[in-house]
This record gives sequence, C-alpha cells and structure tokens, in this order.
Amino acid sequence: MPTILPGWLTASLLVPVVAFHSSLQHECIHGHPFSDSRFNDLLIYFPVGIFLPYPRFKENHLTHHQRARITDPVEDPESWYVATNKWEELGGITKALLRLNNTLIGRLLIGPALSIYTLLKADAKSIFRGNRRILSIWIIHLLLCVIFLGVLSLYGSLPVLAYLVSTYFGMSVLMIRTFLEHQAHPDRRVRSVLIDDQGVLRYLFLNNNLHAVHHAFPSVAWYRLPGLFRLHESRFLEMNQGYFYKSYLDVIRKYAFARKEPVAFPLDPL
Repeated sequence: MPTILPGWLTASLLVPVVAFHSSLQHECIHGHPFSDSRFNDLLIYFPVGIFLPYPRFKENHLTHHQRARITDPVEDPESWYVATNKWEELGGITKALLRLNNTLIGRLLIGPALSIYTLLKADAKSIFRGNRRILSIWIIHLLLCVIFLGVLSLYGSLPVLAYLVSTYFGMSVLMIRTFLEHQAHPDRRVRSVLIDDQGVLRYLFLNNNLHAVHHAFPSVAWYRLPGLFRLHESRFLEMNQGYFYKSYLDVIRKYAFARKEPVAFPLDPL
C-alpha cells in the first residue's frame, strides 16, 4: 500500500490524535454528546490509545469526581501522591523515580509508564481475588487491541512499534494537563487548578485547563466552561486562592525541572 505521508510524520501526527481521543473519552464520561451513557460509551470505546481500557478509565474518573477525597492516595484513584506510611517503606530507587515524576519533564518521560503500571498492578490484584468484571474488561480490551494491531500490521503504513511509541507520547502530552490539575490542600475548593491558556492546548484538552470550573460544574459540556469562568471569574479566583496560571507556558517554565510538591501526601489522613 503506498504511503501518503512519511512514517515519521504519520507517527508524530498520531501523538495529538491520541491525546485528543482521551479528551473525547473524558467528555463522554461526563454525559456528552448524548444523554444516554450507552451511546457515549459506544462512540468512544475503541482503544485508540491501546494501553488502558476505557471502562477502567471511566470507573476511576467517576470515583475521582463522586466519592473521593480529591488528591488522597487512598481514596482518589487519580492521585499522584503516595500515602506517608507507604512512602517511608519505599526503596531509594523507587523514591528517586517518583521524585523525578514530580517534575514536568519527568512526568512526560515516565508518567505514562507509572500510570499503566499502577493500574495493571491494582487490577491484577483484583482479578486474582476473583473480580470477574475487571477480568472481562481486560479480556475485551486485549482482544480489540490484538485485532486492531493485527489489521495495522497487515494493511497499515505505520509499523506496530511506531504506533505504540506514538500512543505512549500521546499519553505524555496529556500529562501536561494532569501534572498539576490538583494540589493537596485542607480546603477542598482550592484543590483544582485554573490555567487560563488561550493556545492550542486549550482545544486539545477541551478546556479542562479550567479544571476548577469543570469540578464545580462536572456535567457542563467543554465548550461552555470558558463562558462560565468569565461569568464567575472573580468568584473562582477567590475560591481557589491563587492556584492559577496564565498559560501552560508558565507551568512549563516553573516546573520543567522543579518538583511541584512532595510526593508523600502532605495532609493528615481522615
């Protein structure tokens, strides 16, 4: 099959596609574009990003919104913190990796691998304890991945390995958004960031840069978030007490090689 684009360019273009697909998955989880969640799930179920099954992303994300004490590593499945007692038990190499992961450059490089490993480890434990629901999720996911990668290897112009590398770096791009989406703070209203970015990342992340607005109005569609922010800007800025950045460029400048917070969870457990 003749190639339209050079392989390196195709692989590069896949990176933002994978990131944007995850943003679309996030919108579907929150009830868009259809009111029936079954249609949303069907629309976005296919594992473009390969590494993580959509149903597990959905379950963890809804827990993050609905039942978790946000940022608490015991309750919040999307927390990057480590419980203090577990942190004290970790070896030096593991601690060094987690400290590296708490810089933006480190998060881009190893964050996806840590995210995949953490979910696999937790789900493997659940499966060995007899959780058939999680087992079925992974079986379906792996079957879809095998079919997709098999078709890609037979008919695609991009090698399977190149596709996997592209999807990994697509996850890396998402780490720019999730890097400091939340901070551990005694006041729950101050835990979600506001990044008033006006560049391309705003659209790639479907306005989730205004994360405090999203948490205040989780059922509101992505295109309404900027309007809500402008309408209640002073109130949002007052509530999140300065957890605000003008752009992702400011975030990159500040945290490219600097740790944003301790890895060990700094708040007292409940």
